[in-house]
Amino acid sequence: MADTAAADPPLLGLGTLDRVPAASRPLIRPGDVGAGIVHLGLGAFHRAHQAVYTEGAIARAGGDWGIVGVAPRSLDVVGRLAAQDGLFSVTTLSAAGARTQVVGALAGVRHAASDPAAIVALLADPAIRVVTLTVTEKAYQLDPVTGRLRPDEAVAADLTTDRAPTTVPGLLLRGLLARAAADAGPLALVSCDNLPSNGRRLHGLVSEALAYARSADAVVDWVHANVTFPGTMVDRIVPAATAETLAVAHRELGVTDLAAIAGEPYSQWVVEDRFPGGRPAWEVAGAVLTDDAGAWERLKLRGLNGVHSAIAYLGALAGYDTIAEALRIPGLVDVLRRLIAEDVATSFAPPDGVSVIEYGESVLERFANPAIRHRTIQVAMDGSQKLPQRVLHTMLDRRAVGERPYWSALIVAAWMRFVQGRADDGAPLPLDDPLAGAIGAALADSADTPAAVTDALLGLTEVFPPELAADPVVRELVVTWLTALHRHGVAGTLTGAAG
Repeated sequence: MADTAAADPPLLGLGTLDRVPAASRPLIRPGDVGAGIVHLGLGAFHRAHQAVYTEGAIARAGGDWGIVGVAPRSLDVVGRLAAQDGLFSVTTLSAAGARTQVVGALAGVRHAASDPAAIVALLADPAIRVVTLTVTEKAYQLDPVTGRLRPDEAVAADLTTDRAPTTVPGLLLRGLLARAAADAGPLALVSCDNLPSNGRRLHGLVSEALAYARSADAVVDWVHANVTFPGTMVDRIVPAATAETLAVAHRELGVTDLAAIAGEPYSQWVVEDRFPGGRPAWEVAGAVLTDDAGAWERLKLRGLNGVHSAIAYLGALAGYDTIAEALRIPGLVDVLRRLIAEDVATSFAPPDGVSVIEYGESVLERFANPAIRHRTIQVAMDGSQKLPQRVLHTMLDRRAVGERPYWSALIVAAWMRFVQGRADDGAPLPLDDPLAGAIGAALADSADTPAAVTDALLGLTEVFPPELAADPVVRELVVTWLTALHRHGVAGTLTGAAG
């Protein structure tokens, strides 16, 4: 239990829950249920999404499904949550106001970098029957174009030496090796990251890691017989916490919450129901259980995440700080509606009964929520890892039937202008991307013209599939948009496009 006696104001914890308004108290208390889930990636999204669903499922249907949250790198979040007995709050923000709820789904918190052996032991514990992940696209070390494992030096060392693992692939491999050796029972590994076919990609990562490590046939056979990889689609806008986030939580709760987070009212979780060791009754908490999450995943990646990236790059170039503010750029909403209707909706078959156009309208409404201060720069980071599944797959499908992905090419052009590092007013733009070095080198070797920049960046095979990079129609569209952005800026380009 956290020591809150000296805290002024008092810190959220088991000992101060009686100070919290009854309506905001957790549905379950840490320690009341045993752990059945390990989650890798203890960031804001997991706590505002899967942890909320899991707490609701336990409260309504029971089961030892407490979550042991593992932070691969950040010691700060582990310290904040440990000091609060694993408790944290989620504030739902809307134009109507704020509503704050304390969540008690965490049965423990761990820091992987400090004690990787303890994480490996957790993954091999027979009480743990589900492992979920929100570690961002780059942590999987997958080539964003091919989906194949592309290990860097750290991952290669984790997979081929006896050193303590420091990467997500390394932790998973060691945990599965230990679990197989102990014959510790079946397990579901569940990616909740924005990857296309995330379950299949995680399955591929594990299979390739086993092969890379030259694992014994008996271990490979055990994993194939006992481990499943359900696909998922996750959706909730959860911006990075700010001082205002903590201030709102304190005002609503009457105690200080150093791990407070906030999110929009909307939340959705679609999960393929393949859990050999059982699972929480997430459906009673509002999740959708299905045989195939693929159509839902494509709807979200293309109809929401792709639109999000478009707003982020165009908004950052135009000097807007948040997504909601950027939507006020004249002409942008009209362009986004055409993107959704003419490129996204025509690129795939949506789930039964779902209209992509109506879904897109709901997305634009959500993004316009002024209470969610999601920064354009935050959404724009790691673009090389996000573009393939958010935008380029739409373009590939449009080109496969002979169509011109006109509006999707605008997003690519906006990304290309963004990575050049200057907004329309000349202000510097940060490039926070695992391929920042390769992007910088490509730009340094090219002339500073839209055509040359397009050719240089289309040559990044880690980002652009060869069939797109070599497609003259795609090149023509991107050069046209990039030329317009270079000459007229975002405001002038969108005004002309909308007209």
